[in-house]
Amino acid sequence: MALYITEDCIACDACLPECPNEAISEGDPIYVINPDLCTECVGYYDEPQCAAVCPTDACQPDPNHQETEEQLLEKKKRIHGE
Repeated sequence: MALYITEDCIACDACLPECPNEAISEGDPIYVINPDLCTECVGYYDEPQCAAVCPTDACQPDPNHQETEEQLLEKKKRIHGE
């Protein structure tokens, strides 16, 4: 499943450079994750990097966008052409 950013976000910018899919962008007033681009870092890292660096644990699994690891890998291929 894709991740989303909760209202606990303090807009510290720690997550933005960590996303290999550029799924994170500045929202108003908090950052947002595009679920069409979020692969939970599957195929890149053992855990979602945005969640790993977030000081407030604002990056959480999005229950509205549940996907299997296979689906996330397919999404990665679609995004990056690999």
